[in-house]
Amino acid sequence: MKNHISEIMVLSLFTTALLAMPVFTHAQDANNKNAPSSSDQTTNPKPAKHGIIPFHGKIDAVDTTAMTLKVGARTFEITADTKVFNNGEPATLADGKVGEPVRGTYQKTEAGKLEAVTVHFGAKTGEKPKPANSNEN
Repeated sequence: MKNHISEIMVLSLFTTALLAMPVFTHAQDANNKNAPSSSDQTTNPKPAKHGIIPFHGKIDAVDTTAMTLKVGARTFEITADTKVFNNGEPATLADGKVGEPVRGTYQKTEAGKLEAVTVHFGAKTGEKPKPANSNEN
């Protein structure tokens, strides 16, 4: 008698799983209808943006030809949408000087590039510039 009950339970669970499978498959298809297909992503190279991340440090290099700014080990791309300021006033990438303090925000693209959103050259407003010979870690 116990064998029959356990067989019936196993068959019932199996039948329930088979009946539920089409429901789950249909739900996945409905969720993917609005998602772009992989072929759409290759023909539309618009990079997906991730969260905005702050950065700060001293300028190691400025390349106005490649439109990049190097701060430490990171190289930020400057785009037409990047807002650049020098001591609180609108500026250009060429206003950045090596060794000068810099801060701002960036976004990482799907391609892994760091795209600057804002760049602020100079000391933070209301902050006294630190002497060049101070020992920072």
